[in-house]
Amino acid sequence: MGQSQMEQHVVVMRHGERRDNVEPLWAARASRRWDPPLTDDGKAYAFKEGRHFLGRYNFSINRVIVSPFLRCLQTANEVVSALRAVDYDPTAMLSSSDVTIDPSKIKVSVEYGLCEMMNSIAIRPEMAPKDGDFGFDVSRCEASLPAGTIDHSTQMVYNELPKWEETVTEARTRYIRVIKALADKYPSENLLLVTHGEGVGTAFSSFKQGCVVYDLDYCGTVHAKRDIFLGQNQSFTAAGDLSYVGHSGILFNEAISN
Repeated sequence: MGQSQMEQHVVVMRHGERRDNVEPLWAARASRRWDPPLTDDGKAYAFKEGRHFLGRYNFSINRVIVSPFLRCLQTANEVVSALRAVDYDPTAMLSSSDVTIDPSKIKVSVEYGLCEMMNSIAIRPEMAPKDGDFGFDVSRCEASLPAGTIDHSTQMVYNELPKWEETVTEARTRYIRVIKALADKYPSENLLLVTHGEGVGTAFSSFKQGCVVYDLDYCGTVHAKRDIFLGQNQSFTAAGDLSYVGHSGILFNEAISN
């Protein structure tokens, strides 16, 4: 008996529109200034993008893994609700609060390694917590995600946040490492990874080598895949690295070689 072949798909997605970019005074009265939520429009657009997944991709998302930042958690909540919604009007403008979901066929978990770049380039020093404690508690994070979907058995690749003032190079290396590790950890599942702009841009440049991202929309995505083989002992083996399939909401230049 030989091996059977299948494909693993990985979609890396940026969070939706963040509130502090629309309401400049939001941070002045916020207790967690480094962790803004989505705007209402951001939630609605993330839900809409989740519905678009159903027509854009010819595969199902089995697992969603998300940065602990609130804007990513809320984005994941909207997308999962759209993917697993039941008994709703597909022509209406909806968000997660308007639908009932079937949580039985999708798993969701938090991953510290998908977090924002932990430096003053991504998080202004005056917005960062003075004591260095960003206050990300896994149970609190999970409370922002759809009930019944949480996989409590999963182990994070990064068990704690990266140290403050990691360099851009260190952050990009982290994103690539965690994306590869998550794909390898769940080879039989199609993954949606909800992260930040730098994470999506880094993934795009890795999958589509020779390209440099210069702009990235909220909820922008990059899609990659690889062949997976199922052996006689029911073990999964990956055939090579993830390769680029497509993208949405990403503007880039081809690198010029001398």
